[in-house]
Amino acid sequence: MSVSRIFINDMRSRLFRPLISFRRGYIAPRRAPAANPRQVTELLDRHASSPPRPLNLSALLSFGRPLTPESLLASVSYALEEIPKRLATRVRSIEALPFIVGTNPYVSSILASYKQSFLWFSTYPTPKTVEENARFAEMLEELVEIHANDIPTMAKGFQECSRYLSSEQINEFLDGAIRSRISVRLIAEQHVALSRAFQEENTSGFGVVNMSCSPAEMVKMCSSFVSELCEATLGASPSIILDGHPDSTFAYVSVHLEYILTEILKNSFRATVENYHRSSPQSGSHSNALPPIRITLSPPPNIPNSSSTLSNFYSIRIRDQGGGVPPSNIPKIFSYAFTTAGRNAESDSASDSYDGDSGDGGGPYAAQHVGGIAAIAGGGAAGGGNLFGEITGKGLQTGLGTIAGLGYGLPMSRLYAKYFGGSLELVSLEGWGTDVFLKLRCLDEAGDSKI
Repeated sequence: MSVSRIFINDMRSRLFRPLISFRRGYIAPRRAPAANPRQVTELLDRHASSPPRPLNLSALLSFGRPLTPESLLASVSYALEEIPKRLATRVRSIEALPFIVGTNPYVSSILASYKQSFLWFSTYPTPKTVEENARFAEMLEELVEIHANDIPTMAKGFQECSRYLSSEQINEFLDGAIRSRISVRLIAEQHVALSRAFQEENTSGFGVVNMSCSPAEMVKMCSSFVSELCEATLGASPSIILDGHPDSTFAYVSVHLEYILTEILKNSFRATVENYHRSSPQSGSHSNALPPIRITLSPPPNIPNSSSTLSNFYSIRIRDQGGGVPPSNIPKIFSYAFTTAGRNAESDSASDSYDGDSGDGGGPYAAQHVGGIAAIAGGGAAGGGNLFGEITGKGLQTGLGTIAGLGYGLPMSRLYAKYFGGSLELVSLEGWGTDVFLKLRCLDEAGDSKI
C-alpha cells in the first residue's frame, strides 16, 4: 500500500471516529485540540502569510484550451501552489475561534481534517509526468470525497455552539469558510476533470464548466428529485410550469446551478403545500389542486454588432404561491443563524415554510435531515449507507441532501450565485407568494474576472 493510500485511510478513520462515538451516545470529555508539531506550525505560518492569489477564471479554464501534457502539468502545479494557502488560512481561522467552540467535537474534527489535508498538499512532490499526475489526481479525487460532508458537520458544530457566538460572527465566519471551500473544491475538481479528460483523450475539455449548460434540463432534474421528496414527506407536490426560453443554454458550472435550484425549489414546494393546507384544511392532499410553481428562463439578449463590454447574465425567476414570508423574517432569511441558532428559530406562522426549519428535527424534510446526519456519523460521502448517498455523490461542491433542517439553503445558494458575480434576490408578497430572481454570469464571457 502506498504512503498516500495509507494517509487517505488514516484520515477517514481519524475524521469520523469521534463523530460516530458522539452519535452513539458517548459524550467524550472536551479537550483542547492537540498542539501542532513544529513542522506543521512552520508550514502553516509560511503558507498563511502568503495570501492566495485571486482565482482567475480565464486562467483556470485555459489549462483545458487545449488540453496537452504541458497544460495538465501546469494545472497540477497551480493546484499544489494555491490549495495549501487556502487550507492554511482556514486552519488559522478555525484556531482563532473561541476556545469552547473549538473544543466542540464537530468543529475539532473539521480542524483536524483540514490540518491533515493541508499537510498532504503542502508536502506532496509536484508531478513531473502525466503518469505521476494520474496517481495524484486519483488521490485528489478521494480527498475531495472525504471532505464532502464538511459543511453539514460544521453546521452541527455551530448549531451546538450558537450561544457562544453572535449571529454576525456566525455569518462572517461561515461566509468566509464556505467561499474558501468553493474555491478549493473548484480548483481541485477542475484538475480532476482535466486529468480524467486527458486519460479519455478528450483534448477539448473545459473541466467543470459546462459550455452548454441547459437550465431547462437542470430544472427538470432538480424538480423531479424535490417532487419525490415532497411527496414522501408532505403527501403532495405542486407541478412546474416552465416558460420563457427553455431551449437556451449558457456556460456555467452545472453542479453549482444544481445546488441553487434544488434549494430554492425545496423552499417553494414546501411553502406551496403547507400554505394550501393552511388555507384549505379540509381539502386533503391532492397535487392537482395545488397552485403550480412557474419558472421563467431568460438568456442574455443577443444584440448583433454590439460593442457593449457589459458582462452577459442568464436570468431565472422562480415564482410560487406559498403565502410569502412574514416581514419580520425577511431580514433573517439569508442568515445562517436564523435556523442554526435555536434561540432565533421561530416555529410558528409561515416562517417555517421558507427555509425556516426549527433546526431540531428537520421539519417536513425530516427524512432528508436524517440522511444528512447519517452521512456525518457514517463517514460516507456518497453511498456510505445514508439515504441520499447517490445525490450527495453528484454534488461536487456540497451534498444536495445533507443540510436540510440546518437553515443553510438560502445563504449558501446566494453565495454560490454571487461567486462568479451573479446575484440571488427574494421578493415576498405576504399572503400570496414569493419570487426568487437568480442572475448568473455566463462564464464564456467572464474574461479576466477575479473570483
